[in-house]
Formats: sequence, C-alpha cells, structure tokens
Amino acid sequence: MTVNTEPEALLSHLQNADGSATFSYAGYTVVGAVNGPIEVQRRDELPEEAAVDVIVRPAAGVGGTRERHLESLIQSTLRQIILVNNFPRTLIQVILQVTTAPENEYVNAKVVQAGSNLSILPALLQTAVLSLLSAALPLTATLTSTSLAIIADGQSKRVVLNPTPREIQSSESFHVFSFTSHDELILVESEGSFTIKEWDDAFAAAQRQCCQPTTTNDGDTPMDDGSSAGVNLKQFTRSILEEKIASDLHWK
Repeated sequence: MTVNTEPEALLSHLQNADGSATFSYAGYTVVGAVNGPIEVQRRDELPEEAAVDVIVRPAAGVGGTRERHLESLIQSTLRQIILVNNFPRTLIQVILQVTTAPENEYVNAKVVQAGSNLSILPALLQTAVLSLLSAALPLTATLTSTSLAIIADGQSKRVVLNPTPREIQSSESFHVFSFTSHDELILVESEGSFTIKEWDDAFAAAQRQCCQPTTTNDGDTPMDDGSSAGVNLKQFTRSILEEKIASDLHWK
C-alpha cells in the first residue's frame, strides 16, 4: 500500500466557499469548505455566540453513526479555538468531504478494515483548521493532530505513528491526540487496553510530531516512528500559510 509520507495541502481552491482546503497525509485526502458567519435558522440560533455546524461526508455512500460521532468530536474541538463570541446569532458551517482513504490490506485473502472509527479524525481536524484559516475566521490558536497505535512486539511493545488498517486491527490500543499551537492538549481519544505508562509513551510520541521539538527523558518504550518521525505538523501548517500569504500579496 502506497501512502504519502509527507503532508500536502492546498488552500482557497473552491470558488463558492468563504474558505477551503485539501489536506493529504497518511493515505487520507480530505476536502474542506467553510462558510460563515452566515444566517442561522432561529431554532439553532445562540443569543451570545455563533453556532458551529460540522458535516462529514464519507468517500462512498451516505453518512451514518460513524460520521455523526466524528462530527460531534470535531464540533466540540473547533468551538474551543473559534472566537464564537465575536459572531452571536450566526452560523459557521464546516463541510468535510473524504475523497481518498487508505487501501484495504489483505491477510489470508481476507480484507482487513480499520477497527477504529478514529483513524480518519486527524485528517479531518487538520482539514477543518486549514479551511478556517483560509476563510480568515478569528481563532484563539491553530491545532495539529496525529494518531498512534500500541502494538505488542514479543515481550515488548512499540508505538507506531499513523498506523495502517492492518496495524490498527492488530494493535492493543489506538490513540488520537490534538495539540494547539500553544502546545496544549485539546483533544485525546483512546480505544483498547493500555497502561498509564503506555499512554504516556504515546502522548510523548504525539507531542514530538505535533509540537515544537522538546527534550524528553522517557525513552523506555521504543518508538517505531518510521518516515513520519521527521514530520513537524506545526511547522507544516505555518509554511502552508506563509506560502498562501506570499501568493496573495504577490503583485501580478
């Protein structure tokens, strides 16, 4: 299975949206569109802040309970970084369309599906934030997100960043972490069986990828970061915005 080992993004490419972005990483490609602040229906109106509506559309078929769960997680996370108090009685709508997902892997001629609904969450969050930035909506901070799996390897265990569907299925636990641009943890979702020490190791690995390099002295669990170890998602977000600003200010 071929996956892109480096993140890629494109901003403001949809003409009929206030902001838009396409984000590709770890086998996922998501197209996002943001409109707002716009008029909201009276039944959804909030008197002192803006309502945030998130819609997740799968790559094939119609959305179900999986998409509704992801929408609730994304909506609660975005409300923490959007300055909703600046736009009372309005609506900020975020639409996320999944266009590509990792190809299924085969084991003994049987298709392996990712056993977790959370595997696509980092790509959805990253696309949503880039779309909000493209729409020039005021934010308290940006955020970056990554996923990890803890896999038994003989007598020891290892932490794998951005695991494949096969690795997720064979893992003992699966985790998603999101950090703000201030290096603060804003979202964590965990599934499976794990100890506090294993969770700490997963947190440290996620922090190294999402935040600025920090010195850690906890190296008991070996990290199988692979080619993703050098990807600094915070720096990636900054570089994408710098390129967009330079392009907008360039005299043609």
